[in-house]
Amino acid sequence: MDTIKSLFLNILSVFNTIQIKDILDIIVIAIIIFSLFQLVRQTRAEQLLKGVIVLLLLYFIANIFGLTMLSTLLMTFFQSAVVLIAIVFQPEIRKALEKLGRSKMGRRYIGFLSSKYKDDEESVKVKNALVNICDAAALFSRSKTGALIVFERTTKLSDIASSGTVVNARTSVALLGNMFFNKAPLHDGAVIIRDGVVYAAGCILPLTENKSVDINLGTRHRAALGISEQSDCVALVVSEETGNISLAVDGKLTRDYTRETLYEKLEDLLIESDELTKKSFFSFFKRKEKDENEKE
Repeated sequence: MDTIKSLFLNILSVFNTIQIKDILDIIVIAIIIFSLFQLVRQTRAEQLLKGVIVLLLLYFIANIFGLTMLSTLLMTFFQSAVVLIAIVFQPEIRKALEKLGRSKMGRRYIGFLSSKYKDDEESVKVKNALVNICDAAALFSRSKTGALIVFERTTKLSDIASSGTVVNARTSVALLGNMFFNKAPLHDGAVIIRDGVVYAAGCILPLTENKSVDINLGTRHRAALGISEQSDCVALVVSEETGNISLAVDGKLTRDYTRETLYEKLEDLLIESDELTKKSFFSFFKRKEKDENEKE
């Protein structure tokens, strides 16, 4: 009984020393650990993490039973664990940092590092491009012509564009029709749209690593999901088999768009969302300077 009472008093004394900053510290660490588990869940990294946990258990067992050689070997392994984790979990770490940069906080407060201020003239150019692309998508849907068009947002896709042919041409129904004509040399790849312009064509996209996607999805849809998982882009797909129009955003696929609903959705994703960039620190001073010039 005295032992239990002593243990209770020790625990109580520890609680008496806890301050608000300690509670905040614990909450932050808990959120980080939970986020890490969410990040690796249902990925290849999950199995690797289980392997690391097994090695940790093995290390503690080796210390308990005095297995000097095994514990020394495992200690040497764990001393270089930081470098090994950076190498093994590189895709997951990159994905987490990109997701953090695309978050509302990243776009709102440090958006000037990656976002481009959109004035009215640029918005009109993007809207005109959307009209042409939606008209082309409707034609592709009727003729069952396969197409894959990727719209850049804050994450630039220059590395993906380098796998194809840089075009830098104004969008038009005729141009897109020629690019995705089934005898054209660039029809199998993706077209990248940057700031309302056809930046590159015939680009090779990474396929999705999500094992739970519909097994009936073809390569175009899997490529659209793959690029949307690795960036904040919007990927438009026209099925060659059914003519259905789909959009991939943040690793999720939505289908059965008409010409009208497609335009509304793209306008919402590509035009209205850019209002966030206008609230960035850099954009605030840029607009202030513009207003002062207009008053003069």
